[in-house]
Amino acid sequence: MRRLIALGCSALALTGVTGCMEDTGSSSSAGGGTPNVAEQACLRDVTRETGNGDVTLLDSSFSQAGTEVIAGVGAQRARWRCIGYADGTTAEIMSLTDEGRL
Repeated sequence: MRRLIALGCSALALTGVTGCMEDTGSSSSAGGGTPNVAEQACLRDVTRETGNGDVTLLDSSFSQAGTEVIAGVGAQRARWRCIGYADGTTAEIMSLTDEGRL
């Protein structure tokens, strides 16, 4: 009987942990996939802003308000931040390594 109760409690605990997991909508194409529209827009506009064609997607986080994109610029991969939208527009392009420059 004790063994059955212990097994039941273990099953409930595992179910509870599984129920706590949530898909936050975060994603990143930095792992090698094709960048989505918002990511592409940020890469395009960071390239324009910096005048440097060596721009790489480092990370991105999706939210319905806009996708935060972190891009690496140049050989040193200087970090730049951008908010990209599904319609291909962008906002808040800024250097994370030299914020006073802009």
